[in-house]
Amino acid sequence: MRRFIHVFIAFLMLAGLEVWAQTTPPAGQSNTITPEEATQLRQEIDQLKKTVNVLEQKLEAQSKPAVPSEHVTADLASNYAELSTDMKDLEKRVSETEKSTTLDRVKFSGDYRFQVNTIWGNVPNYFNGLELQNYVVKSLFYAQVNGGAFPPSLAAINQAVTANPVLYQTFANNITFEQLKQAMASIPPAMQQQLFQMLLPATYTQGYSGHNALLYTNRLRLKFDAKVSDNISFTGRLSMYKVFGDSTGAQVFNGQTNSVTMDGTTSGVPSGDFLRVERAYFSWNNIGGSKFYLSVGRRPSTFGPPMNFREDDLRGGTPSGTLINYQFDGMTLGYNLNDNVHLRFCYGVGYEAGWGNGSLLILPAGSLKDTQFMGANLDLWTTDKTLIQVTYAHAFDVADGFNSLMAMNVNPVNGEKVPSNAVLRYTPSGNLGGINLAGLNLTRKQGPFDFYGSINYSGTSPNGVTTPFGGMMSDPFEKPVSQTGWMVLAGARYRFGNDDRSKIGFEFNHGSKYWFNFAQAEDDIVAPKTATRGQVYEAYFTHRLNEHFIFKADFQDYNYTYSGSGWMVGSPKKLSGNPILAFPTYQNAYNVNFSLIARF
Repeated sequence: MRRFIHVFIAFLMLAGLEVWAQTTPPAGQSNTITPEEATQLRQEIDQLKKTVNVLEQKLEAQSKPAVPSEHVTADLASNYAELSTDMKDLEKRVSETEKSTTLDRVKFSGDYRFQVNTIWGNVPNYFNGLELQNYVVKSLFYAQVNGGAFPPSLAAINQAVTANPVLYQTFANNITFEQLKQAMASIPPAMQQQLFQMLLPATYTQGYSGHNALLYTNRLRLKFDAKVSDNISFTGRLSMYKVFGDSTGAQVFNGQTNSVTMDGTTSGVPSGDFLRVERAYFSWNNIGGSKFYLSVGRRPSTFGPPMNFREDDLRGGTPSGTLINYQFDGMTLGYNLNDNVHLRFCYGVGYEAGWGNGSLLILPAGSLKDTQFMGANLDLWTTDKTLIQVTYAHAFDVADGFNSLMAMNVNPVNGEKVPSNAVLRYTPSGNLGGINLAGLNLTRKQGPFDFYGSINYSGTSPNGVTTPFGGMMSDPFEKPVSQTGWMVLAGARYRFGNDDRSKIGFEFNHGSKYWFNFAQAEDDIVAPKTATRGQVYEAYFTHRLNEHFIFKADFQDYNYTYSGSGWMVGSPKKLSGNPILAFPTYQNAYNVNFSLIARF
């Protein structure tokens, strides 16, 4: 009898809780379970389930249950079954509330772009610089096996190599760049000139045309925003960018910036069918009730103004897109003076020297420093119609490249051909100095027109170091000196009708001989147009088939005046004067492309 009373009291407690949970609220109040109530109910349901399980075990253990009568046992079993059903229903309601609450905290969006490109261009006449370097190595070998004698002819050099293949391979494979520099420095200038006059004709390459009739690409970007608390939010974006028929993740290096896969360009250079984390950062706003905010993570540093106009999109990044279109990890301390004026101070790391580069295998004297960025981005005035923006950035201890993947078909030290295009991890070999960047952007919406322009400056401060690819704005065997560059961009866009569905625009940009910017993630398939040392003309048309489905037609005309666009290493060469180039480059190139973009 006592066991029956305990069980009966337990069922009354459970039934009472169920009645409380389903009680209709007073008039005027919502019947929705709040997240706090859902959490409390979840805990109580878990406890009740444990109690029911214990009761089930006790009931099953009774071979002869002591009950006052058969109808009481039947009523008890009926109440137990009904309570179990009600509790499952309550649990389902709480689970749906929890799921809805979680989804309300995270907002998903994104876009998919299909693009087809037709590319054609012309490579100028040039002397192959890596072949020239290979002949220099062979000339040094000739001197070694001939008692220091100066080679009389190219035929004599080749004959010495052919006659001593094993010795030559040992010599070529073990020579270092520093040894090569010392050897060249020991040769009097007059003899160097005589040597190059003898070797150069053998490296001459006749100009040619290069075409790609059809190049298809896929780009997928998935964005999610989450509210962590009233003044803390999180934003992330995953990106996939690939060429039809290729997902290797690495390209054969051809001297262009978009033939390298590195940390800062994985969203702007086609790589493969895998999602990369392009952005991931939190923002802590109104810190302590102030106007300051802090944001840390993988920064929104791509597709900044005014590069968004040709995409028929809103501002996509914080810094000026003509100066910085490059992914990096870092932080921003900002201050919102008012709704129209925003100040941001930024810090980031472009190259980490102490991770992944075999730092423990390198003596301290030969170790590199990290490449770090600091700068300021000032929205001096921003409204729906106007943007006045100033960006400044300084890069410290810039290395001769960043950690990257590529397939090399030539050894940059001895100029020998590499038998197979093996994918390798490129690790920088030296810190070259510092780089300053500064720019002013102006955009204005005036009636059916959008006008925008950008004026930019770059300056290099080399430390005298050169590497196989060169020094800062200098060739490998030159002494680097400080250089300055500039670039201007101007654009206009016209919006048809009152619904702004159709837009036509034109852009022009020109960069000087020593112009440089960090725009390697700009996803122009030929090359980042804002990095051009020369001029680029672009015309585009966009039409919204509906609010979220866009057609785009685009034409780009690249006219390069100097070599090395997009690189801070190597001395720019005038392309119309039969230059010495390590790798061939376009003198002019054209791209016609059509895109369909679905935004969701």
